[in-house]
Amino acid sequence: MHLLRKIPLLGWVIVAIILGIVTGPVMPQWLGNAFLTYSSIFSGFLGFAVPLIIIGLVTPAIAELGKGAGKWLGITAGIAYGSTILAGVLAYFVGRWLFTAPLSGGGMVSLSGNEASTFSPYVTVVAEAGDSATEIVLSPVVDVMSGLVLAFVIGIGLTAFRSRVIFRGAVEFRTIIEALIRRIIVPALPLFIFGIFMDLSHSGAAVEVVTKFLLVVVVSFALTLVVLLAQYSIAGAMSGTNPLRALWNMRDAYFTALGTSSSAATIPVTLASTKKNGVSDAVAGFVVPLCATIHLSGSMVKITCFSIAVLLLTGGDVSFASYFPFILMLGVMMVAAPGVPGGAIAAAAGLLVQMLGFGEVEVGLMFAAYIALDSFGTATNVTGDGALAMILNKLSRGRLGAQAQDAEDEVVEPLDRPREA
Repeated sequence: MHLLRKIPLLGWVIVAIILGIVTGPVMPQWLGNAFLTYSSIFSGFLGFAVPLIIIGLVTPAIAELGKGAGKWLGITAGIAYGSTILAGVLAYFVGRWLFTAPLSGGGMVSLSGNEASTFSPYVTVVAEAGDSATEIVLSPVVDVMSGLVLAFVIGIGLTAFRSRVIFRGAVEFRTIIEALIRRIIVPALPLFIFGIFMDLSHSGAAVEVVTKFLLVVVVSFALTLVVLLAQYSIAGAMSGTNPLRALWNMRDAYFTALGTSSSAATIPVTLASTKKNGVSDAVAGFVVPLCATIHLSGSMVKITCFSIAVLLLTGGDVSFASYFPFILMLGVMMVAAPGVPGGAIAAAAGLLVQMLGFGEVEVGLMFAAYIALDSFGTATNVTGDGALAMILNKLSRGRLGAQAQDAEDEVVEPLDRPREA
């Protein structure tokens, strides 16, 4: 039992995918129905929890950023958000270019409504009542967009009125939500993913899906490197530093994050690597811990690439006009993503359903694909923080001044919980 606890989430997900593909064709009807029942219950609970996740994470994130009220806090947050959005736009256009031909027209018009499968859940959990006698209605307290707007209203209100009681309540509610993700949602993911791939394998679609997603994995990884090159090219041009040398100086941070999948464990290494590029102690000490919570360009690349792939597989709308609002909202969700493996995709699940029309199977595929590249996303996130530190070092001439120090003091609490990926 002790050895099983040491297996990382990625290991469990890989085992779940393999077992699902292998056992799908020979799975007895009654057992297949039972696994699909579990998947339906988990999916319904996730739909109920997502608005709570958004409110619980976004509200204190906005309030904490606003509390510093320092000039350089706002500039750093703006640059980090812009970098994350641009990474998503790049991933979108590259995905449209490379994925359209191989992934379109695959015959999988609806993964969620796969008619080739003979399995059906004994009980289904739905958000709205239907005609089936086996349905359990579990409606969210609010829908996703209402939850996001509510989080903005409360978060911005807290920055204006500075109510310590409400702010403390928001922070404690975030602790509850993070525990929900860490202790319930994330541990339940492997069995959920197993059920999805078992059903796909039973209907004969699993091999095709996995084969086509291998291309997406390779492209996503390559794009994370392109994003880093772009970030350091800009930082190098502004600071007069060789961008390749600056990126090479960050190698310890990259490989530490790759091995640990933890931005928290990587912060000391990121700080030391950043200073090798001529960034002052004051700038590095302010920017690196802050960007560990708000700069997730690698995570943005992964979610964008895989969501575009799923939309192409299912015949969804991939036009820029319909997809760009998702990128903008996803950038906000990345700021609030909780620091557990798979936490970012859990926070983004509501947007995938609400804005892209994803169903249970599509969301399951997103979880599996995201977790498969979790460490590479973390490595990209923390390495990119070094480029932002170089930019801020140039803009502030190596010192952030009293305003930045005040802002740093204000954001001590969120810096204790950096995002993983």
